[in-house]
Amino acid sequence: MKYLLNASQMKRADQYTIERLLIPPSELMERAAAACVAYMEDSRLDLSEACVVCGTGNNGGDGFAIARLLAEKGHNVRAVLAGDEGQCSRETKEQIKHLRQAGTEIATDYAEGRYSIIVDALFGVGLNRNLEGRYRELVEAMNRSEGYRLAVDIPSGVCADSGSVMGTAFRADATVTFQEMKLGLEFYPGKEYAGQVVTADIGIDASEVKKESGTAFTYEGSDYRRLLPERRADSNKGTYGKVLIIAGSRGMSGAAFLNAKAAYTVGAGLVQIYTSEDNRVILQTLLPEAVIKTYDFYDEVELLKLLNRADVVSVGSGIGTSDKSRKILRTVIENVEVPCVIDADGLNLIADHKKYLDRLRHENFIFTPHMKEMSRMTGKGIPELRSQRMRILREFAEEYSVTCVLKDARTVVMSAGRQPYVNLSGNASMAKAGSGDVLAGVIAGLLSQGLGLREAAELGTYLHGRAGELACLDKGSYSVMASDLIEYAGRAMKEQEDR
Repeated sequence: MKYLLNASQMKRADQYTIERLLIPPSELMERAAAACVAYMEDSRLDLSEACVVCGTGNNGGDGFAIARLLAEKGHNVRAVLAGDEGQCSRETKEQIKHLRQAGTEIATDYAEGRYSIIVDALFGVGLNRNLEGRYRELVEAMNRSEGYRLAVDIPSGVCADSGSVMGTAFRADATVTFQEMKLGLEFYPGKEYAGQVVTADIGIDASEVKKESGTAFTYEGSDYRRLLPERRADSNKGTYGKVLIIAGSRGMSGAAFLNAKAAYTVGAGLVQIYTSEDNRVILQTLLPEAVIKTYDFYDEVELLKLLNRADVVSVGSGIGTSDKSRKILRTVIENVEVPCVIDADGLNLIADHKKYLDRLRHENFIFTPHMKEMSRMTGKGIPELRSQRMRILREFAEEYSVTCVLKDARTVVMSAGRQPYVNLSGNASMAKAGSGDVLAGVIAGLLSQGLGLREAAELGTYLHGRAGELACLDKGSYSVMASDLIEYAGRAMKEQEDR
């Protein structure tokens, strides 16, 4: 398991280390600088003409310590102080003193040009305002200069909480971040600005922060193996659950197919599709394993019978937003007794009829919105949602007691009282129609085998993203279809099963 900290969490970890473990800030600076120089040397970077650009805060102090270590090793170093020396932190002033004692002059202007390496130590994770004026000009000049670009802890201008760019940001080839990965280095566009990220252990104790309910995490490697549902030798289709897929209006049979086949592929025992009569023939042809039940009109009695027989329900993919679809969704929300995934048009209907959120029968609902659907449900604009996603998502999950899977380049799973999970698998090849339908089916199929809501959501988003990675390896970035994700989801499961 790996934790992803925001700026305030990292600050508290720093304070705990300094105040409780009695490790002075100056020592942490020396360790941070040594870690950065070790990365440069281990990576065999050209250090012959180094330029280290430093701010007045402790990130700048790290930078001055880096410049001193490089100079002591015989490299030609230009150190630049951006800002008033009188405004520097106490520790940074000490580092400036040590650098001058080592014989290195400190410039107050950045000379744009060619360097073997440009080190960004302007601002750390605490930056909370847009870069403007001379700082904006400085970062843009650093970006224009030739040379390898290395960021200290986080690229200046990238928000540590959201990954958003605050006016402008340093474009690093690599970032050495300290102790724990930061959320802003995984969320886009921050991830693109950070380049390759290396996490260096410098002795900061984040153990207490990691226990907090607001601290995000992700899994690593074989962590997903333990989430796989058990397949027992003495079992039958009933052992692995009956999934009811309510999907596909007229002309939208593909959504129902993708839902159902995905649920089967990840191990569901039996899948029944409830869909528009127009879709019967094509679905029976495409997926003969599924049980097909159709409707021409809203039939509450029939729908209630189907709900009573199901172990898991998935509703919304491709059902449209007609009055008939609205009645179907309302009936599900008000009567379903088992875990229920609500996707796509189901979420659009909820956005149009927010009173349905107050009619949820229990806490066993998983919502799977993309950014636009989440924006409709919350009334928040997409820019606000991107910059404040963790807060908005938590508030939504807590208010309505649902597990929410917010789909994006970095999908976040949130539920009340639980730490948020951030999924790191997936790639741009998955940006195709139908990809979300596959995810809804994968999660439903995992739920039917007895996984809890969070476990199904976490494993489901990982398998879905990993399927995209495996498919991309075979088919390239452009040609992956949603249906390919189903096949490769099976391969992703086998990959974990074989660990």
